[in-house]
Amino acid sequence: MNPNSEVHTTVIPNQLRKVKARSRLRWKESFPLILMLIPGILFYVLFKYLPMGGLVIAFKDYNFTDGILHSPWVGMNNFETLFKQDQTVDIIRNTLVLSGLTIICGFPIPIALAIMLNEARRMWFKRIVQTILYMPHFFSWVIVGGLIISILSIESGTVNNWIKLSGGEPFAFLYNTKSWIAVFISSGVWKEMGFNAIIYLAALTAIDPSLYESANIDGANKWQQIRHVTIPGISTTIVLLLILQLGKVMEIGFDHVYVLQNSLNASVSEVISTYMYRVGLQGGQFSLTAAMGFFESVVGFVLVYSANALARKFGHGLF
Repeated sequence: MNPNSEVHTTVIPNQLRKVKARSRLRWKESFPLILMLIPGILFYVLFKYLPMGGLVIAFKDYNFTDGILHSPWVGMNNFETLFKQDQTVDIIRNTLVLSGLTIICGFPIPIALAIMLNEARRMWFKRIVQTILYMPHFFSWVIVGGLIISILSIESGTVNNWIKLSGGEPFAFLYNTKSWIAVFISSGVWKEMGFNAIIYLAALTAIDPSLYESANIDGANKWQQIRHVTIPGISTTIVLLLILQLGKVMEIGFDHVYVLQNSLNASVSEVISTYMYRVGLQGGQFSLTAAMGFFESVVGFVLVYSANALARKFGHGLF
């Protein structure tokens, strides 16, 4: 018998046992993480993926009697009806304008806020500021809307009381279309800027401190260090969040708009989400609003894919 063959037959089972042992060890180490991941997976399966099947009613004349499966097919009729309405163009325009202004005004602020907090050297000051800035994120829009209305109300609002005391005339902030847009954008930025800065603060901790030391030795001042070290260090995170934000251009939060909306500002505040609530849930035109939702999803997908394709050219694409 060849002794080499005996060694070979002995080594292979040993290697297999080692591989299996490592696999079992990795499984034991990963099991708690898998358990933590299961609720998130279930959430997306139940509330994001399964409801996609309901989009089929965009191509049907849906009614409760026949249900989703047996309602008659109408093809593209709902889309034709939707885009023949004059208000559809206004609704899409309002959605794009409010989303675009939110991104333009709100996206850079958390980045600047994170950089400023990162530069703070007094930990007690940093913690107090972080707590104050994060807190509005946990308020519901019903609470925030009530605060805004009480502050900007014509009759008893704090701002208009100051205007009256100074001899001026009260101003209808929530009834004038231009001022309503300003209030909408600023309230959204105020509520979310602190929480959004958390991601950038986490990204800032991954920057190698030796880069700042090298820049300091080379004579770079604080602004130059931010420009040439800090911002490039978090550029991947910035691009990632920008791509995700672009995917939500057609999704203006319903509650944010609804709590501030009234009949006098409807020309700029009527967006896709409020249209779907008013026409779909209150008006019972489920197929028509499903067609609007389908259109919204397609536009969001195209924007994400296009933004990612552009980012890939600069080496920051997601996929």
